[in-house]
Amino acid sequence: MRNRQNLNERVSGVLLPVASLKSEFGIGSLGKEAYRFAQLLAGAGQRLWQVLPLTICDFVNSPYASPSAFAGNHLLIDPKLLCDEGLLYKSELTENRKSAYAGGNRDDRIDYEYAGRVKDKLLRLAYDRFLQKGKQSEDYNEFISRERGWLNDFALYWSLKRHFGGSPYWEWPDDARDKKRAVSKYSRSMQSEMGYVVFCQYIFNRQLNALRGELSRLGILLVGDIPFYVAHDSADVWAHPELFLLDSRSRPKLVAGVPPDFFSKTGQLWGNPIYDWARMCEDGFKWWMSRLSRCGRLYDITRLDHFRAFDSYYTIPAGAQDAVNGKWRRGVGRDFFDILKKRLPKLNLIAEDLGDVTRSALALRDYAGLPGMKILQFAFDSDADNQFLPHNYARNTVGYLGTHDNDTTAGWWRSIDDETRQKAADYLGIAAFDGVKQVVRRMMTALSASVADYVIFTMQDLRVEGSEKRINTPSTTGCWEYMVEPRAEDFVWLEKITRLYGRAPKHGDEAAEGKINDTK
Repeated sequence: MRNRQNLNERVSGVLLPVASLKSEFGIGSLGKEAYRFAQLLAGAGQRLWQVLPLTICDFVNSPYASPSAFAGNHLLIDPKLLCDEGLLYKSELTENRKSAYAGGNRDDRIDYEYAGRVKDKLLRLAYDRFLQKGKQSEDYNEFISRERGWLNDFALYWSLKRHFGGSPYWEWPDDARDKKRAVSKYSRSMQSEMGYVVFCQYIFNRQLNALRGELSRLGILLVGDIPFYVAHDSADVWAHPELFLLDSRSRPKLVAGVPPDFFSKTGQLWGNPIYDWARMCEDGFKWWMSRLSRCGRLYDITRLDHFRAFDSYYTIPAGAQDAVNGKWRRGVGRDFFDILKKRLPKLNLIAEDLGDVTRSALALRDYAGLPGMKILQFAFDSDADNQFLPHNYARNTVGYLGTHDNDTTAGWWRSIDDETRQKAADYLGIAAFDGVKQVVRRMMTALSASVADYVIFTMQDLRVEGSEKRINTPSTTGCWEYMVEPRAEDFVWLEKITRLYGRAPKHGDEAAEGKINDTK
């Protein structure tokens, strides 16, 4: 399967979660701050905006263990846009902005607690006015029809979760834990709450589509992300237990993770339930095809997180205290991508092929025709054959200084040992004692000058921010809180190297004129 992006030349872009855009409501949104960021990207000649998964976050605010693999994060809805269409009043927005500061809202970090509380209040007011309008729009009905494969299940699951005080679904009564019995007993009594959940998903979808329309006009593709596994406590596992290796009480028989390595002597115990791949294969991976089809409606390009697991995946006995005694199992491999090619031929994908990736996983990536990823921060711990050095890149590659899981480049530079620092300095043509700003710029230049078709920089690196601004430190808490208000001056160097190394839109090209084909 070949990657089918409508891009035939070198491009670059920026990684910044939507949630990280500074807002008066505690979290970024799909509204005016996103439109302003898009304008800044376009002005600097950028063609890609990479975001994290736009699904609902888990209890530690990670978007990689969502309670739904399909539902959009309603906290990203912009109340100001609802005000523009008469579903909210300006006085209500003003009142809640003031409440934020009165409540001690931090203006330099995402405040999930405040955002959840206030946006739920505002969205319920908007839903009441939406109902008062009477007959629903054709757009609303089309949304329900198009997304019915997951929407009703999620609406009931989310309503039941609220009803049972947020407890995980396996702790619910038997008549709620079993989906068929829950539909029979609770659907009628939960009708109002389910309607509200559907409304939030509709508004999220509508605001995202409007933003994507503006991005297309500006010649920018939205790069999204799909985690490989889903959370145990999710609408997906609750609604489709037959697709996972669970016991009679909905508990996983095996869980996901990765084995011990240089970074962790006990490995990583993620805890996600393992797919019953044999069962999924019987219907042509229908659930996965639906999930990826949904990604095609959310994003222009989707990054497949933990790509290696399609080739081989690591399983750990349920109840284990660490990941030491796990076992590698054979993944679905080429059969999956053959079906994907037939079912979703226009889907654009990136393979996250980092970490301990085997030759067979790389062969699968190449068979699927997907670009892989290279991280420049990983390039200076060996010799000239290091795969992460820019002179070793292939064209079908997405290059980064670092991603959301890495330290910022400024933080990385300050933390590395003298030997690594000297190797990096020699390669970049700088002195090991040069200032951090000079180092970051030279690394950006080296990446942009590489043959990689796609390069993406984090917002923190454009601003030369330190470790305190990194988005995530794996296996720790207190992450996912980075918030920023992008400025035009942040893009000056990026625009310079983008145009210098031929990554800016060409005069008259279709993308620059907003004619990029949709991947829906």
